[in-house]
Amino acid sequence: MIDKLIAEATECDFKVAVEINKPKSWLKSVSAFANGVGDTLIFGVDDSKNIIGLKDTQKNAEAISRLIKERITPYPDFTLMPEQKDGKDLLILTRFGGTQYALLL
Repeated sequence: MIDKLIAEATECDFKVAVEINKPKSWLKSVSAFANGVGDTLIFGVDDSKNIIGLKDTQKNAEAISRLIKERITPYPDFTLMPEQKDGKDLLILTRFGGTQYALLL
């Protein structure tokens, strides 16, 4: 999937890591996608599309789901899929837009 994405845009965003202690930056992307046409947030990739990977995919996936549930209302529908690229683990969050969502800080 990442090979098809040319750059960050309104429908795509890359995050090097899942910032569990400071999730505001990626939660803003999830909320914006949910309020727009939706699309994809890829964790483990830098802004230049370099594959960095994630250390603990399961722990990160659980944190992403929990933080979205706690901080975005109403709770948006999304899919969170693990993927391996170049032997490194990524998480791909896909959200379809259409409803108004608010980020609770």
